[in-house]
Amino acid sequence: MLSFGVDIPFVKLLGFTLHRMEHGESELHYEAQPEHLNSFAITHGGASMTLLDVTMAIAARSSAPHMGAVTIEMKTNFMQAARGPLVAKGKLLHRTATLAFTEATIFDAQGRICCHATGTFKYVRRLPVGANSAHALQTIATD
Repeated sequence: MLSFGVDIPFVKLLGFTLHRMEHGESELHYEAQPEHLNSFAITHGGASMTLLDVTMAIAARSSAPHMGAVTIEMKTNFMQAARGPLVAKGKLLHRTATLAFTEATIFDAQGRICCHATGTFKYVRRLPVGANSAHALQTIATD
């Protein structure tokens, strides 16, 4: 298991683990806990979307690990229920100096596709953590 390289409290709370981050590709693993399920006792779509989002951001960062990547847009297709241990695989499709175009797919334990997403991310400089960091991130993200 690899390190994300930065502390991401929400990712830690959900329990995502990083298994690959290189050459424009990423792989994360996740098993939903009971509090991450929906009323049908399957992984909540919001948890799946977060997994896709993080997987795509990690794929984007794999080519620029010194930078952060913030989501500009994301489109998600849900194909079937996401149950049990899940594997998300991401790919950087194209990048410019400031943007990354990505995709990610979540697979169940049998290798079936559960959902797929495409996303665009903006590369941003990493900022110090502190009281002014939210304002500074907003300023950089809108440059």
